[in-house]
Order: sequence, then C-alpha cells, then structure tokens
Amino acid sequence: MKAYEFPAQVTTEGKIELPDTILQQLSHNQQVKVIILVNEPREDEEDDKAWNRLASEQLLKGYSEEDAIYDRI
Repeated sequence: MKAYEFPAQVTTEGKIELPDTILQQLSHNQQVKVIILVNEPREDEEDDKAWNRLASEQLLKGYSEEDAIYDRI
C-alpha cells in the first residue's frame, strides 16, 4: 500500500479537490482509503503568546541573570 500526503481544499459544493499530480498517479476506478486530518481553528494568538512567555519565565526561573537574556529575545 502506498501513502500520499498533500494539501487539499473542500469546495463550496462540499467536495475535496485533489491536486492534479496526485490524480495522475491513481488509476481510474481505483479503490482508495482516505484519512482526513483537519486543522483545528487556532485559539487566540495572545493566549499562545502568554503561555509561551509563562513557559520561558518558569524555565529560566532560578537561573543567573546572564542566562535570563534569552527571556528578552
């Protein structure tokens, strides 16, 4: 069994458009298995930044002042 990974779009009609390069590699009337992975909507980027800032602060907590310079980058 072969596996292909590629980006695809869902049309306004609810159909998945496959890239032409993939379609050219498949035989007509060939049965395939499809696994669909969907990107989840992103949470507020400010929340992401706050978590990243908190994680870096906690990681560097207790290190010397010279090490803390990475926290300001």
